[in-house]
Amino acid sequence: MSENLWLALEIGNSRLHWALFRGEKLSKTWDSDYLPIAVIDQLAQYQSLEDFLLKIFPSSPPSPPSPSSPPPPLLLSSVVPSQTEIWQTYYQVRVITLDQVPLKGIYPTLGIDRALSLYGAGSTLGFPMLVIDAGTALTFTGADKHQNLVGGAILPGFHLQLASLTQKTAQLPFVETRNTKSLPQRFALNTEEAMQSGVIYTLLAGIKDFVEAWWCNFPDSKVAIKGGDRTLVVNYMKSQYPEIAARLIVEPNLIFWGMRSLFFL
Repeated sequence: MSENLWLALEIGNSRLHWALFRGEKLSKTWDSDYLPIAVIDQLAQYQSLEDFLLKIFPSSPPSPPSPSSPPPPLLLSSVVPSQTEIWQTYYQVRVITLDQVPLKGIYPTLGIDRALSLYGAGSTLGFPMLVIDAGTALTFTGADKHQNLVGGAILPGFHLQLASLTQKTAQLPFVETRNTKSLPQRFALNTEEAMQSGVIYTLLAGIKDFVEAWWCNFPDSKVAIKGGDRTLVVNYMKSQYPEIAARLIVEPNLIFWGMRSLFFL
């Protein structure tokens, strides 16, 4: 295939996350909704790479190096078993399983997304490595210099904590975190800001605590952060804990780095 074109697909809990590679070079990333099984069945049947990319791109597909090339091979990672099953019909699919990730000491229920992100970060930036995923859940996952899994932690993220307060109480309103660099007033004078203050300041303190505990054990370790709330977290950390924020490596594509490392392993 021209330029060794291939696709990486991360199936998340609500969306598909795509990456297009040309050899080892990450060319483009994008998100899309789940595709109907009928569309997935058709993808491998396209004779034109151009037609294929038009189908999976929501808008502005890249120009393929050779439009007449066949559809590219697909490396797939999934946390949704039902979605994994329907993608098996794609003719050149390779599903990544936990046992394929070359980290030592992995436990059976470790999320494949956490394992791949940690391996991608460590294999690219160096071990030891701690990865923070600021998504629906806020997770910490770390490995030492020998690529042994040290462990991690999982807690509800910003939006999930605020949503749970609304859903599980009778009178608390729905509140969104503010996408801004400025922190809310800590001792708030209204309910919405009090909810924001409680969630934001305790989560930031938790991140500080975990990162400092990690650096106590691995002083020279890098710390990378990904996830949909990564910018929000880093902006808040810059205001509250600038010394820690200055050492955070912001990289949304860690899982694709991990998939790339496995593709060429």
